[in-house]
Amino acid sequence: MYKYTALIVVLFFSFAAKAQDTLQTIQVKTDSQSTKKSYRKVANTATMTSKELLKAACCNLAESFETNPSIDVNFSDALTGTKQIRMLGLTSPYLMITEENIPSVRGASQAYGLSFTPGTWVESIQITKGAGSVVNGYESISGQINTELIKPACDIPFFLNMYGSTDSRFEVNTHFNKKISDKWSSSLFVHGNTRIQKMDNNDDGFMDNPLAKQINVLNRWQYINAEKGWLGFINFRYLNDQKQTGELDFNANRDKGTTNFWGSEINTERLDVSTKLGYVFPNMPYQSIGFQNAFTSHKQDSYFGLNDYGIAQKSFYSNFIFNSIISNSKNKFSTGLNFAYDDYNENLVVPLISGNFDRIDTSLGAFMEYTFDNLDDFSLVAGFRVDNHNRLGVFATPRIHARYNPWNKAVLRASAGLGKRSANIFAENQHLFASSRVFDILNTKGRIYGLDAEIAWNYGLSFMQGFSIFNRTADVTFDFYRTDFQNQAIVDLYASPQQALFYNGTSFANSMQIEFNVELMDHLNARTAYKYYDIQTEYLSGTAERPLQARHRFFANLAYETHIGQKGRQWKFDFTYNWLGKQQLPNTASNSIADRLPEYSPSFSLLNTQITRTFSSTFEMYAGAENLGNYTQENAVLGNENPFGTTFDTSIVYAPVFGQMFYAGLRFKIK
Repeated sequence: MYKYTALIVVLFFSFAAKAQDTLQTIQVKTDSQSTKKSYRKVANTATMTSKELLKAACCNLAESFETNPSIDVNFSDALTGTKQIRMLGLTSPYLMITEENIPSVRGASQAYGLSFTPGTWVESIQITKGAGSVVNGYESISGQINTELIKPACDIPFFLNMYGSTDSRFEVNTHFNKKISDKWSSSLFVHGNTRIQKMDNNDDGFMDNPLAKQINVLNRWQYINAEKGWLGFINFRYLNDQKQTGELDFNANRDKGTTNFWGSEINTERLDVSTKLGYVFPNMPYQSIGFQNAFTSHKQDSYFGLNDYGIAQKSFYSNFIFNSIISNSKNKFSTGLNFAYDDYNENLVVPLISGNFDRIDTSLGAFMEYTFDNLDDFSLVAGFRVDNHNRLGVFATPRIHARYNPWNKAVLRASAGLGKRSANIFAENQHLFASSRVFDILNTKGRIYGLDAEIAWNYGLSFMQGFSIFNRTADVTFDFYRTDFQNQAIVDLYASPQQALFYNGTSFANSMQIEFNVELMDHLNARTAYKYYDIQTEYLSGTAERPLQARHRFFANLAYETHIGQKGRQWKFDFTYNWLGKQQLPNTASNSIADRLPEYSPSFSLLNTQITRTFSSTFEMYAGAENLGNYTQENAVLGNENPFGTTFDTSIVYAPVFGQMFYAGLRFKIK
């Protein structure tokens, strides 16, 4: 019974895996590795397990990638404390971010959406580089990040996590789980966090992190009928998130809409309802159907000084997929239909641009994906989809992935694919609102803010070789990816420090990564990576580097665990090192000398560490530190002495604004 149930879980609610291994999610419970790679998967996918997520505080999804070398984590601005992720040198809008293979962070939620999924809710994260599967849509350009949440059928009756840090951030997570019957299970996840104290460690008169409050509730229901082959999920979720930032003396009740003191509030309310239904044909386990539906209501009301921004998005997504074989299990296919509806109500008041940017986007698509696997050393996935979009027109999306094992413990992968998307230029660039920049859209004939759709090809090669050193396991991986934008919505910060220009143009991004992992001794593992980026964009002033992107980065992580003692007692130690090379900075040449930045930032290093003490299988405590070296960016808020003047800018951030941060917490379970 248990084996059959597990089979259904793997077949259906990988969904992008589709029984074809393309973006497959496989949990190997006996494997102690915290991040897993496969020699058999067609796509270049790494799976971060819950063990990996416990290596750092991981208060939310945006903070879950600090120990992963494939994802770059940066701060988006000097005020909101929001962390932005990049993969292959491209920001998160070019990633398809899904929750159990349903699109989650997109449109109105691009700026802050990653902070809306608490880390304790996450069971695993699958990171796929390059063009994704056509089953998951046409928008993915640089890759996909899929989050699998804890399943009610596998959860424990009660879980409690409490967290506090020296930057006055406090969090509580509680999980309640109950087996209703032999077929129904339900979980209730409740998350709350707050930041209660204003802090200004760099003495620039502005808060280093916002005051914040968030309540986040998720109720999940799972149905399993293993004998008849049915599996289903129903999710209900509500979020309310409030942030206030700005000058230390800013009082929202008194100073909003005035020039007394500069301040900002960002208030978000979100409701999600989703269902997933899967069926495996009892006499044909290779054949299955799946049906996903999701409704989202997202509303953000915000202001940044005298700039006002509000956006509301109501979305509906539906995906039907059929999986089967052709003659034998070496030849598999997936086919289906999906539909997306997005109703945007967007209002903006900034210099030169004021008005309503309401729109409705609809798309209907059909896809077909064929997988060949010789069950030995070669497999191929070829996908094709056609979509009819009310703004983008009718267009095709081809993608292909191949895997070859030339010898033992070696895998060579190649991929190529097309991606197309509508750029939500205001929602994706909200950090620019906290500045004195004048916004200007130079194109007017396109159907999305006057711009045309973004179109890009992504090509990639990856080689991984496993081997032994002094009887210790090790592996080395070499990745190279190139993204060619035939058309991109360019954000130009080079023209003038007082302007932000939007227009269509071309660009390319080359990304190379060399990763080396080794078991140094029993229970001591090292992970290292070097990354090189060459990202060039055709600006009005000519070809130039993409600003705020280090060409060279180095990553290292050490993880050590003691033997598990009596009653499950254990120590765990984790240490992470990041080095970032110099970064091209936006143009500030016409600013006054005090608000002028150099052409390039200095290189710097960041050190994070965490110690976990497990007292039993049900109780543990942890303590850690971020930015141990206390490195902070100088002059993070330009024009801080006159925030309503022409040189004010909080968006040019290349390093942490907050210095050393220490935290502690506990985890308690009832099994």
